[in-house]
Amino acid sequence: MMLLVPANPLRPRRPDDHFAPEAHAARAAGIDVAVIDHDALTRDDPHRAITAVPAGGVAVYRGWMLRSDQYAAFADALAARGVTLLTSGDQYRRAHELPGWYHQLAPVTPTSTWTTSAERTVFDQARIRLGTGAAVLRDYTKSMKHHWHDATYIPDLTDPTTAWQIAARFLELRTDDFTGGFVLRAFEHFTTAEARTWWIADTCALVGAHPDTPNELPPTNLDLSTLTPLVGALDLPFITIDLAQRDDGTWRVIELGDAQVSDRPTTISPHDFVAALRTGVQ
Repeated sequence: MMLLVPANPLRPRRPDDHFAPEAHAARAAGIDVAVIDHDALTRDDPHRAITAVPAGGVAVYRGWMLRSDQYAAFADALAARGVTLLTSGDQYRRAHELPGWYHQLAPVTPTSTWTTSAERTVFDQARIRLGTGAAVLRDYTKSMKHHWHDATYIPDLTDPTTAWQIAARFLELRTDDFTGGFVLRAFEHFTTAEARTWWIADTCALVGAHPDTPNELPPTNLDLSTLTPLVGALDLPFITIDLAQRDDGTWRVIELGDAQVSDRPTTISPHDFVAALRTGVQ
């Protein structure tokens, strides 16, 4: 296994400072590490991005978020060098974008519906389709939860004017990063900080805090028995699932993401992280 991490923009032969601890832990564990040019990936120049990657083998990317089309081009460029990413372009899209994983996890996550564009007409259709009550707004890949009241939380789905004001503000904040369409999720009241679980194939390799609340650790006896078979059916090699406890005591899925671009909380050491990854992949 080879670990691919973004290069430091000022020192391009070295890992980016954010991912350097994982790169150092990987090298200490005997895992090869190579740097890639993230800026070249986002400029749609994947072949230039991977010039420092040696040919051959299986690789895991740990880096900044990429659009699904950028990741697919990255995977294709690596394949031309004989390098196979653990997560394929199709698998990345299914993990990275909510419509790719929602139906499989529908029993354990808030009821959701989505559009395929940013037009008001289709937004209103989705709003009506979801029903009544409150909702949380996002797009296929991201919410604006730090703008909760003006761009995320819709207090009443039957109020079209306020709902669209919130959607318009969301669009304004996301600008060119808006992905896919609007996603409307039924609001549920949660009483805990989120826990981030890390899955390799159908096995939970690590359980920890969410990076936003690294010191609010989940219970040690977090029951994942209901979730495990659903994750197995997804057929995704390396993902994170964020969970929070609803006010009735039920743990619910808040988000699923591709673990290659999911941030690691500071309360999980890079050595423990790399050890879990190495054991699961090999």
